Amino acid sequence: MGALEEYFEQNKARVIHKWVHYLEIYERHFARFRGREVHVLEIGVYFGGSMQMWKHYFGPQARIYGVDIYPGCRQFEEDRIRIFTGDQGDRAFLRQLREAVPKVDILIDDGGHRMEQQLATFEELFPHVAEDGVYICEDMQTSYWPDFGGGYRRPGTFVEMAKGLIDRINAWYSREPDGFKVDDITHSTQSIHFYPGMAVIEKRRMEEPRARKTGIFEWPR
Repeated sequence: MGALEEYFEQNKARVIHKWVHYLEIYERHFARFRGREVHVLEIGVYFGGSMQMWKHYFGPQARIYGVDIYPGCRQFEEDRIRIFTGDQGDRAFLRQLREAVPKVDILIDDGGHRMEQQLATFEELFPHVAEDGVYICEDMQTSYWPDFGGGYRRPGTFVEMAKGLIDRINAWYSREPDGFKVDDITHSTQSIHFYPGMAVIEKRRMEEPRARKTGIFEWPR
């Protein structure tokens, strides 16, 4: 049992609502941030329990920021937890949020899960994630649900946008420079991981890949 799963199962504090398989995924991508100064932004406060979990997991140097559309969620502020009220689908609000919080190391989109919200959040806040940070979109299954603006292979969903990111991180190898070229995603994204209901995008300043050979070369006899 990992540290997050242990905390989740023994939780006696505020309510945490998560798909259980997410806990292992968090550990895989978040472990390197434990015990250091880290800024975590979670969209979707609910009852505030997950922000307490992040505060416990990352340690005393962690700063946690929450966003929710309901003003009542401000009651869950405490030491090292700050909450902002706004609609994640409102790009003007997201731009104000960028001004209010420092670059974040981890961004978790667990908000309204509608397509326009997920896409606006990614487009406005992915650049605000630190150079070696992690961006997570949770409950990505709504990309397949019509009542959330989704549908199987429907253009304009978060899933279809994320599929396009695969091309963009591979643009170094393009032989069609007029229509398929290196861009900001190519330069800033190291990897994209897809799990059931979740996408994890890891950032790193990237340079054009290069191949090398080492060792003694001999033709086979």
